[in-house]
Amino acid sequence: MHHAAFKQTRLMRYALSAAIAAALAPSHALAQDAAAAAPQDTAPAESSATTLDAVVVSGTARFKGLRKRDASFSITTASLEQIQEAVPLSTADALKVVPGIWAESAGGSTGANIFVRGMPSEGDAPFVTVQMDGAPLFPPPTLSFLENSTLFRMDDTIDRMEVLRGGPSPIFSNGQPGATVNFIQKKGGEEPAGSVRVGIGSDNLRRVDLFNSGKLGEGWYYSVGGFYRSTDGVRDTQFPADKGGQLSATLTHSWDKGEITVYARHTDDKNAFFTPIPLLSRNNGGSLSSFPGLDAQTGTLLGNDFRHVTIPTGPNGQTISRDLADGRGINLDVFGASMDFYAGDWTISDRVNFVSGSAPTNGLFTGASPQTLGSFIAGYGSAGTATYVNGDGAVDPNQQVLTAGFWVVDKEIESFTNDLRFSKDLFEGNTLTAGVYFAKYSSKDTWYLGNNMLLTAQNNARRINLTLADGRQVTRDGFTGTSFFSLRGDYDGQNTAVFLADEWQINDRLRLDGGIRYEWQQVDGTVHDTATVDLDGNPNTLYDNATSISLPSSRRIDQDDKHFSWTLGLNYKLNDSSSVFARANSGYKLPTFDALRDGNNKVQEIDQYELGFKSGNSVYDLYLTAFYNSFTNSPFQAFLDDGTNFTTAGDSRAYGIEVEGAVRPVGGLELALTGVWLDAKYENYREFTGNQVMRQPKQQFRFTPSYFWTLPFGDLKIFATYSRIGDRFADLANTQKLPSYETLDVGANMHVGDNWEFALSGSNVTNELGLTEGNVRVPGAATGGVFMGRPIAGRSYLFSAAYKW
Repeated sequence: MHHAAFKQTRLMRYALSAAIAAALAPSHALAQDAAAAAPQDTAPAESSATTLDAVVVSGTARFKGLRKRDASFSITTASLEQIQEAVPLSTADALKVVPGIWAESAGGSTGANIFVRGMPSEGDAPFVTVQMDGAPLFPPPTLSFLENSTLFRMDDTIDRMEVLRGGPSPIFSNGQPGATVNFIQKKGGEEPAGSVRVGIGSDNLRRVDLFNSGKLGEGWYYSVGGFYRSTDGVRDTQFPADKGGQLSATLTHSWDKGEITVYARHTDDKNAFFTPIPLLSRNNGGSLSSFPGLDAQTGTLLGNDFRHVTIPTGPNGQTISRDLADGRGINLDVFGASMDFYAGDWTISDRVNFVSGSAPTNGLFTGASPQTLGSFIAGYGSAGTATYVNGDGAVDPNQQVLTAGFWVVDKEIESFTNDLRFSKDLFEGNTLTAGVYFAKYSSKDTWYLGNNMLLTAQNNARRINLTLADGRQVTRDGFTGTSFFSLRGDYDGQNTAVFLADEWQINDRLRLDGGIRYEWQQVDGTVHDTATVDLDGNPNTLYDNATSISLPSSRRIDQDDKHFSWTLGLNYKLNDSSSVFARANSGYKLPTFDALRDGNNKVQEIDQYELGFKSGNSVYDLYLTAFYNSFTNSPFQAFLDDGTNFTTAGDSRAYGIEVEGAVRPVGGLELALTGVWLDAKYENYREFTGNQVMRQPKQQFRFTPSYFWTLPFGDLKIFATYSRIGDRFADLANTQKLPSYETLDVGANMHVGDNWEFALSGSNVTNELGLTEGNVRVPGAATGGVFMGRPIAGRSYLFSAAYKW
């Protein structure tokens, strides 16, 4: 953005502002139509720089711009600059700006667990769909070891983020009842635009972002950009924790009757994956500190000692070799298009994409708490000799050790989605939309879970070999076991849905909308049978006596499901600055591959109710949303430390209040607050009935004061964010308490002249020790003494300089 324009709308970057509306209005026909959707009494630029006048397309039947003050649903918007000011460590971490969403992003750049409004799950993100330009990246929001945010990398090709919670979401696209996160890409315009951004960070981060866009010819526009990044990571892994990049391009053609944009994106990125580590705990988690030899803020068990491993997988010498640095990365191609055009009295819109690639997991999964090596050996009822695998002789019997598994999950995924809609004005103020959604997708999986190693409990752990005095060999190259759960599966799914939606602006004050959807799903696949064998037939080699292997024989999964959903909402304008809305919907979540494989074949049913108040002007903005939801047939699944695949199912309910607001009392000062209070409990859930829904805090909030100055050479903004995350429980039984914690992030942005931008930010500058995850793989593990938990990253800093035109 040029300096002059930036000064004119200086509140844009820190008030969730009308910059979004401006971004929707290039000189393309359909974008002009979107801007025209707002009432004709739209305020002038300065006063319209408020959240209520921001224009959104997510959650609308026609992909047509709607001002947030007129929307009968909860939606949070953020420009690229606002996302950067939140100092996110990953795509999932950017969702911390959204009230009602809790993202456990301490696992690194990918592989987050994301929770929405008390909706129950054991992890990953079954109630979060990530879209690009309105098309889901992968129709099932979660498969085992894969959730949608892992498939997306943010860079300077992104214009903004829109996050819809509940509302009409169960009707459109893939019918996500939870949260739909829609990233809108930048497109080319009449004037050339671009940027070069260079970033360096305290974790040896080196990053370059590029973007360029412009006009190719009359009615033709382009954009191209991407990033490359390498970093040692927030924890010292002894190898690059994140390394890779992305390239994206769009081509837009607009004419009097419509617009079409096609896009392509290739991402090749490797990301280390962090799981719980041992910590010291007092007072049932009330006081946490680092385990001796393993720093909670910067340490990790990962390291070069077992970065490269060879794992036996079959009785005839079959092996696989893996690199821990591959982590939970992706090698993914995305091709898509968005089309909007007029045909007589009809508006026709289509969102289509094709996704293909791999999303592996190569990670260290921890289990039971550490013990001394001497105690570990005594458990075998014999004396023994322990040596380091990679030299340095014998290991001290007092050395703290633990077992942890090198889990391998290979996933090859592919999907095609198409969302086609036809809209027509039936009469003044009323528009009917009919649509059809089609998705076809597949996942080819090969798993080797387990592969436990005997490790020193310290930063960059080392493998230990152990031979017992009675001749038994406990380890092979430090491995105490092989795979306890092997899987070969090949799955296909197909979803078809038809939906009907109506929007009716009854008068200047009252707006109604409603919709119905009917969807049918077909899932089929092949899962190979398994057997447990002694790989070498020698009972004295304990490390391979109970190896899970895949057999040539297989079983079929074949299930069809059908379901109906509906929504009804209204928005009533109290006056020029305030309105209220109410919403009810009934949605569902159809069982996916992994649920069917584990025998959880029931459809989850979700009823949601919302009541909201919105008010704002040039001085303040306020959103208050009360919500209630109820669930039936909510499944739970976890692979326990002993190899057991534990599953159960039941019901739940949740209610709470979200707040999102900002006040600008004087000059460039803004005080912003987002937060949620939540009460979520299990119902009809075996012995867990009445317990708090696991892993979701009862309360969390973020307070962000900022100040903006216009300077002779440009402008400067400084800001800080104080966050508080409340108590949670890591398990169904509510025995593993995860204590509350607070963090502080700081930052500054400066624009110099028309072209230069400089930014400095610090994350967790107080070096707070907070936990996002306990150890669900050890049921009943309490937070006393030594505790396995996944702490947030310690302090880190980032500086970037950008040249824009």
